[in-house]
Amino acid sequence: MTDFKNLSESQLRTMIEKAESVLKDKEVNKRKETLAKIKELAASIGVTVEINEGGKKNARRFARVPIKYRHPEQPNLTWTGRGMTPKWMKELLNRGHDRREFEV
Repeated sequence: MTDFKNLSESQLRTMIEKAESVLKDKEVNKRKETLAKIKELAASIGVTVEINEGGKKNARRFARVPIKYRHPEQPNLTWTGRGMTPKWMKELLNRGHDRREFEV
């Protein structure tokens, strides 16, 4: 086994890069072998298998909803107008205020 303490930083980086490359190759080969076994087993019982090779899932990205309402005395309290009405808005409405007073 190599004594890593005696190696320079560049030698260590090179070893790490090579190790990562070898590891990735082994993982790819193992995956290919496993998929081949699955297809072979499926064919042996007369079943066809379609394997999705994966890749990135398309994550839905939502646009940030703009703020519609802001508390008059505490500007950090905001509401987009969606979902449940926040407590601070309910309290102000119960005091007789109109929702339009707090529009941004």
